[in-house]
Amino acid sequence: MFLRLAEQHRQYVQDLVMNLQALAIVLERRGYPASCYTCGGQMSSASFMVSLADNHLIRFLVSDYGITWTEMRDDRELMKLEGAEAISQLQELANLVKNAISPSDLPKLITKRA
Repeated sequence: MFLRLAEQHRQYVQDLVMNLQALAIVLERRGYPASCYTCGGQMSSASFMVSLADNHLIRFLVSDYGITWTEMRDDRELMKLEGAEAISQLQELANLVKNAISPSDLPKLITKRA
């Protein structure tokens, strides 16, 4: 049973990393400085970052050790979420991007939720 759960977790992390890479590409095409770095060829961890406006940064980390969403403004941490809450926040960002929110409106919408 535990081996099966470990394999499911690995697959889950790999899927999340692939989606982060795609989100970074979409954000870049929409004019946001965004990146997604992975460690190694197995896609078992990633660091995703996007700058929504001057001094407004979102960082999303995923690895076997956990999942974290951190939002910063002027080098100060505004919000830090982990696990399911972090993924929900990432989904909200993806929904805003999917609905073609303009780059000037996205930071205002993110901040309203915080």
